[in-house]
Amino acid sequence: MHSDILQPVAVLAAWTMIMWVWMYITRIPAMQKVKELDLNKWTGGKGSDLDQLLPSHIQWIAHNYNHLHEAPTVFYAVALLLAISGWGDGLNATIAWAYVGLRIAHSLVQALWNRIIVRFTLFALSSLALMALTIHAMMAVFTNG
Repeated sequence: MHSDILQPVAVLAAWTMIMWVWMYITRIPAMQKVKELDLNKWTGGKGSDLDQLLPSHIQWIAHNYNHLHEAPTVFYAVALLLAISGWGDGLNATIAWAYVGLRIAHSLVQALWNRIIVRFTLFALSSLALMALTIHAMMAVFTNG
């Protein structure tokens, strides 16, 4: 079975992996430069603990990687539901591409510039697209057509 909505799903998953690589090629060297951080002795903790130790612009990338595991998880579920139900083409595929484009733009803004109002605007627009897809998913499973 092929559904056009699966293409933006694959692109967003690939983008998430690009952000993972970007995070580690910037974060690991930055961690190695911190004298207070001995990676051989560091136990426990979480990524946000590094906010106090690493430069903000390094952490922006990590924060965005984490953001790609929040609302986009709903996108994946909704898009797959639309694909399975036969509603994953046409308008829904277009909305999905808009969602993915807005999320990629959000990533780039957060990782490179991090202007909050721009990030928020992109996030809000992507959320509206996700809401539209969710409404269509509800229609797909609760109606006969």
